Amino acid sequence: MQNIRRITDDVFYVGASDRRLALFENVYPIERGVSYNSYIVLDEKTVLLDTVDHSVSREFLENVEAALAGRALDYLVVNHMEPDHCSVIAELVLRYPGVKIVGNQKTVQMIKQFYSFDVDSRAYIVKDGDTLSTGKHSFTFVFAPMVHWPEVMVAFDSATGILFSADAFGTFGALSGNLYADEVEFEREWLDDARRYYINIVGKYGVQVTNTLKKAATLPIKMICPLHGPIWRENLGWFIGKYSTWAGYEPEEKGLLIVYSTIYGNTANAMDKLAALAAEKGVRNIHMYDASKTDVSVLVSECFRYSTIVFASPTYNAEIFPKMSMLITELKEHAFQNRDVAVVENGTWALSAGKKITESLEGMKNMRFLVPTISIKSSLKADQEGLLEELAAKAAESVNA
Repeated sequence: MQNIRRITDDVFYVGASDRRLALFENVYPIERGVSYNSYIVLDEKTVLLDTVDHSVSREFLENVEAALAGRALDYLVVNHMEPDHCSVIAELVLRYPGVKIVGNQKTVQMIKQFYSFDVDSRAYIVKDGDTLSTGKHSFTFVFAPMVHWPEVMVAFDSATGILFSADAFGTFGALSGNLYADEVEFEREWLDDARRYYINIVGKYGVQVTNTLKKAATLPIKMICPLHGPIWRENLGWFIGKYSTWAGYEPEEKGLLIVYSTIYGNTANAMDKLAALAAEKGVRNIHMYDASKTDVSVLVSECFRYSTIVFASPTYNAEIFPKMSMLITELKEHAFQNRDVAVVENGTWALSAGKKITESLEGMKNMRFLVPTISIKSSLKADQEGLLEELAAKAAESVNA
């Protein structure tokens, strides 16, 4: 049964949500599922903007058929060729053989890599800044390479002021009736997923995102329609500001984040002591995570969120503890930078985790070390509490500056 939603008089939402999927891209846990958004414009010519993942293809195809109400599909705009947005292209070509596929040269090449139908005869190739008029509506295509694939572009409709933004401004989370960000408690219920989505999917490409935001700033945008998550029609500046902060690798909040790995609890106990000392020195925004129990996608997102971070790890096989090593690697791969940090290591006979973590952090841009590496041998002793006291004081200065 069709489930289409009217956005304007002639623009409709025809996407669908998947609450069964456990791992987005088979990597990131999504307890609240995910939506796959697609939009159709009924003008003198009909336009479909992106498709969906195969998992919701039945609902999507029913929605498209209902929205067209017997009309042909004239154009399919492919803003992004990742399979969660292009899995139904071949099916659409079978159902609507006259459709023209709108994309850039890289888009067309990728379609050929995924599919074997005759692409060239249907391709409508656009360049950066080109427009497509369908009657009342006129779409301007703005290239956004590496946000987060090289072929990505966004489409701005001058008639409605809608920016069809591809993966930009998206978020994890299935839609539950409410289509718009202003209909939900976004900051309380969605922002963590939006941050985790951006940081893990797009976060490496902050420079490219910043360039795209600069292009978008020249457009009179009234609404943002992303490929995942709610549509934005109010308070756009607030959400764009979040993107600007994340893309600039600046902390979103002043706060102390303590991420630790622990085997038998001794490193955890030391970090509990550090947190208590920091609290006594006036730090109020303290967050602690056991890296072995928290998915690395959450840890990466939280590292991007806070200003001051302590990494604590035991030595394991003469290396960083595996779960902590994974986090450090992920931060490096996401171009992490611009933080106040400290390192605490633990070991019984061959301390080496601290040196390896420090070397990795030193390879990232503008990482400021609060104190030299603190080394614990097996368990924290009374004569080492002064070292944690100093670290707590430096963390308080950092957070409260």
